[in-house]
Amino acid sequence: MPKNKPNKGLLKRIRITKSGRVKSKPAFSGHLRSHKSGETMRSYRRAKYAHAADVGRAARMLHRRIVSGGGSVKSESSED
Repeated sequence: MPKNKPNKGLLKRIRITKSGRVKSKPAFSGHLRSHKSGETMRSYRRAKYAHAADVGRAARMLHRRIVSGGGSVKSESSED
């Protein structure tokens, strides 16, 4: 029976964090930067994490289980 081969292109573009989140580099940040604002360039430095639907797609392409974890943002409530 043939082995399942992971998609090598996807392996080069993403990293799976210890908590199971899929981390990647934002699009449009590689070159041609002179016409982009500083705010845009700074936003490209922030980590980009995949959404739940994309995590499922990545798991199928890599033939491995990816448990999407730790993606919730805690809201600070101001209880006085």
